[in-house]
Amino acid sequence: MNKADKFTTVRIVFAPVFLLLYIIPEFIPSLRFLSGCLMFPLLCFAEFTDYLDGYYARKTKSVSDFGKLYDPFADVFLHLSCFFCYVHTGYMSFIILLFLFYRETGMLFLRMVAAKQGVAIGAKKGGKFKTVLYIVTSFICLSVESLKRIGIPAENYEEVTSVVILVMSILCLVASYLSFFDYLKNFKSIFRKK
Repeated sequence: MNKADKFTTVRIVFAPVFLLLYIIPEFIPSLRFLSGCLMFPLLCFAEFTDYLDGYYARKTKSVSDFGKLYDPFADVFLHLSCFFCYVHTGYMSFIILLFLFYRETGMLFLRMVAAKQGVAIGAKKGGKFKTVLYIVTSFICLSVESLKRIGIPAENYEEVTSVVILVMSILCLVASYLSFFDYLKNFKSIFRKK
């Protein structure tokens, strides 16, 4: 495993850590403030590793077929873990999360089939844009929850942010399926050539 892949692994490790930090106040209420302080920097660092793995893969010329599959898998693993937390606390719709899950498992299937044919499907612009929307939506949800946990009253901003989160969630859903159909189109063309 090269340096880039190690940074990718950080996102996979941090996903369950984030989930535990998010839900632990339900079991240990005294940790509510601490979790509110820790979750945001933890997610910032986890997302930053996405930049670092790409940077080091290019710098050390270690871009690999494995990395092309591992990187988007780590992204999805982290983002769906975060979205599960936001559904749990009512920021995001369960239906939206379910359809995002369908999209991501469908994409995983495409990548597995393509890999069996010797083709590594890397990230394309549509997929990268979808990921940016996931990240922005995640940070909006987390910002609201973190502010609540550190004691900043929610009534001043919650109504506006709930609308923003709904709009962003819908944009995530639309972008995810548009990029999926784009991947599907390219996936079919790859196998027509074979």
